Amino acid sequence: MSQYKIIFTGPVGAGKTTAIKSISDKDVVGTDVAASDMTKQRKASTTVAMDYGVMNLAGGEKIHLYGTPGQERFDFMWDILTTGGIGLILLLDNTRADPFQDLKFFLAAFDGFIQSTAVAIGITQTDISATPTLADYHQQLQALGIKPPVFAIDAREYNDVSLLVQALLYSLDPGLASDNP
Repeated sequence: MSQYKIIFTGPVGAGKTTAIKSISDKDVVGTDVAASDMTKQRKASTTVAMDYGVMNLAGGEKIHLYGTPGQERFDFMWDILTTGGIGLILLLDNTRADPFQDLKFFLAAFDGFIQSTAVAIGITQTDISATPTLADYHQQLQALGIKPPVFAIDAREYNDVSLLVQALLYSLDPGLASDNP
């Protein structure tokens, strides 16, 4: 039985915990605590170590889902969580003041990991803020010289998050059957 590890990252409030909860086949283990800094202006609690869930695939394979803390002060967890990972899902909140700054920051912070694996990007909150558009994100990524899969997603929706996971897996191995996850 094969087991894999995918990491979800992004800024505070982008939907990492919610996305993992929406696709995990078991109860998610989280390390949320009451927000005590500027984070509390965005949400009441925040992840300080990790979120953990499991997605069961056909044939008994499992994907372990790890969510990183979004705050830079917990970045020491990022290296710990990416160890042994097969890919990264970057979630970006379209309502933040400068989601392109977040995009560039997280791509740079995880550059070494992305270079040896793959990344897929999910843009959340597009129902609240339609701009920037997916075309704008593609333009930013093209300027950075990369072409990862990018989708507008609702982190609460199983199908949206599953599509993002499938896109990441396909980036890693284009021969994968589309019905695996």
